[in-house]
Amino acid sequence: MKTLVSCLLALTLALLALPAQAQGPLRIEITEGVIEPLPFAAPTFVAGSAETQAYAQEITQVVRSDLTGTGLFRQISQDAFISQITSFASPVQFADWRAINAQALITGEVSLDGSGRVIVKFRVYDVFAGTELGQGMQFVGTPDGLRRMGHKVADQVYSRITGEGGYFDSRVVFVSEQGPKDARQKRLAIMDYDGANLQYLTDSSSIVLAPRFSPSGDRVIYTSYATGEPRVHVLDVGSVQSRILPTQQGLMSFAPRFAPSGQSLLYSATTGSNTDIFAMEIATGQTRQLTSAPSIETAPSFSPDGSRIVFESDRSGSQQLYIMPASGGEATRISFGEGRYGTPVWSPRGDLIAFTKQNAGRFHIGVMRTDGSEERLLTASFLDESPTWAPNGRVIMFSRETQGATGASSLYSVDISGRNLKRVQTPAGGSDPSWGPLQ
Repeated sequence: MKTLVSCLLALTLALLALPAQAQGPLRIEITEGVIEPLPFAAPTFVAGSAETQAYAQEITQVVRSDLTGTGLFRQISQDAFISQITSFASPVQFADWRAINAQALITGEVSLDGSGRVIVKFRVYDVFAGTELGQGMQFVGTPDGLRRMGHKVADQVYSRITGEGGYFDSRVVFVSEQGPKDARQKRLAIMDYDGANLQYLTDSSSIVLAPRFSPSGDRVIYTSYATGEPRVHVLDVGSVQSRILPTQQGLMSFAPRFAPSGQSLLYSATTGSNTDIFAMEIATGQTRQLTSAPSIETAPSFSPDGSRIVFESDRSGSQQLYIMPASGGEATRISFGEGRYGTPVWSPRGDLIAFTKQNAGRFHIGVMRTDGSEERLLTASFLDESPTWAPNGRVIMFSRETQGATGASSLYSVDISGRNLKRVQTPAGGSDPSWGPLQ
């Protein structure tokens, strides 16, 4: 029988995806192309009262869906259970869970306190070792926050088993699209990472493009044609109020992105046939021009420490990726494969850059090291673009458009090994996703 430790190694292989740099005991050579998902059991959390039975079922289902949705875990059907968890305090009968080959066991309890708040307690066990992974925890919230509490539990389980940070308790802002291709209506929308709790942030009276979350998740910057030309706007997520930022006077401004501090941003501005990258302090509007080549420089993205910027440019004659200091200056080309490269985004871990690649009539989402080495293409279709990173730097969301006059754009996600490609459920079409931080 496999132990949880051996399954942990397999999960690590799936998460690392690219050959690892020296990093101690997690340096493992990938020898198999298929990773077997880790089987886990998650009995419905114990309800502390009749009133919390529905709460317990909803929270448990969120935890199960989050874990199985990663492609790294496989849920064991409750029909196979030998033991039943009737009390959170009862000892675990590990032999019963080993008999059905459960590698991990998740137990929990949902109750109410005196003020009507929901209390969720949970534990995670290594079944074959017969030990608890970490210590039991609890979250407290309101009945309208059940899904979020479920996401928080799943983040803890995922982190304890994989050693990676979680990403379930996070949100995505994107462009919601409706209508025919030649008259498509676009508006900003925000949702949980899995498509739940969707909320519209703007109406469809003007075209909106490229929304980007602030590092703290409280603001969104985006490009809007509300004034008749593209201008950068900033929107407060809580109040859903927006304002135009004082970008270069008389120039079309677009492709904004926050700095890691959240106090400044990058954007592109066009005059004639030339496009350059600018930096702006949000509080004062003070602006600096970072590039001045007679070419198109756009789609800038900061490194996590704020010291460097990756961007796309056609200064070499074709669309390629470059890195330069955050203060501007000499840029170094990092993309040298066949085809054109664009929309680069630095991983929150700092180790990889995601990008869109166009080659031989196909579009791809790919990743490479920050020096351009070890390029790996994760997807291929008629049109894949706009990658964005999960908070843990191990999953990428992007938009995919189908071919033809009736083609529509949808959101998809994939892990950095190229596994677990799946569509994100939204009520209408979607494009330009931006993954926010853990809440």
